[in-house]
Amino acid sequence: MAIVREIVESSGFFYPYEVDVSVELVEERLQKGISTGYHFLFAEREERVLGYSCFGPIACTLGSYDLYWIAVRDDCRGLGLGGALLARTERKVREQGGCRLYAETSSRTQYEPTRRFYQRCDYREEAVLADFYAPGDHKVIFVKVL
Repeated sequence: MAIVREIVESSGFFYPYEVDVSVELVEERLQKGISTGYHFLFAEREERVLGYSCFGPIACTLGSYDLYWIAVRDDCRGLGLGGALLARTERKVREQGGCRLYAETSSRTQYEPTRRFYQRCDYREEAVLADFYAPGDHKVIFVKVL
């Protein structure tokens, strides 16, 4: 759990309560197992965890999945780890019967690289929910048909 906190904090993008949520998902999975619907993949190099993803099926849908988190240590960005981790996540979702993967992010300027990342990975912007996170901070939802 400490490594997830460290990875998410290293980005400098997330509020402390968001970092706490990333850790809570790991704790819940460890306590309750697969029934939580949370699945994790980790990117490692030389026994060092450099990034992770958390994803799971969306309740009451047929084949739709949420990408809850994808994060790479700040000092490892630009090495292709995020794209490789996302590709592995997409494969796992397909193996589990998923056909769509949704990812959401903020509209804040700070998140422009994140939005470009999803677009480079063939995600399309599906919706924008105005003022979702805060006034002027919209939720941008991306989707990829797998």
